[in-house]
Amino acid sequence: MPKPKIKPIPKFASEAAEQAFWATADTTEYFDWSRARRGVFPHLKPTTTPVSMRLPETLLADLKRLANEQDVPYQSLMKVYLAGKP
Repeated sequence: MPKPKIKPIPKFASEAAEQAFWATADTTEYFDWSRARRGVFPHLKPTTTPVSMRLPETLLADLKRLANEQDVPYQSLMKVYLAGKP
């Protein structure tokens, strides 16, 4: 069975028009997914959100001491602990 012909991707007047198009379009008509490769974005940083926490002063002091011993900022050490990675 021959492969169906791939349609050209239309030009869009705006990002909103493109979003509306892809919300209903069948991507298999526009892409040959058998040739797709996984994208790698080595320099992409995850979105972060600031949070506020109340901690006992002794806990914060211990955390800062541990961070100082490892020569890292205490917020970075907190992220490591929260992620569960040693």
